[in-house]
Amino acid sequence: LIRSINDPEHPLTLEELNVVEQMRVKVDDAASTVAVEFTPTIPHCSMATLIGLSIKVKLIRSLPERFKLDVHITPGTHASEHAVNKQLADKERVAAALENSHLLEVVNQCLSARS
Repeated sequence: LIRSINDPEHPLTLEELNVVEQMRVKVDDAASTVAVEFTPTIPHCSMATLIGLSIKVKLIRSLPERFKLDVHITPGTHASEHAVNKQLADKERVAAALENSHLLEVVNQCLSARS
């Protein structure tokens, strides 16, 4: 579901940039949980929150509502790891971000298929 998400800064997918890797995705159907660790391309990546938000939105739109999602940065790979993870884990902040029409447009571009 997430391998084809486009990077906001590069003409490549998150999988092509090794930002998302299958071994860092854990799905527990019985417990209705999905955990995704993603690795920004550089330790000071300014797009880390946007990338995490794009992953989260794709999963929210694709999976049944019963799933609890945990999208976070691979430990030790980003300078602002704690702050980004805190934002991504906060349902109210995620909802508020998606009410921002400009931000939602950027997320939708990341999620759209390449032509």
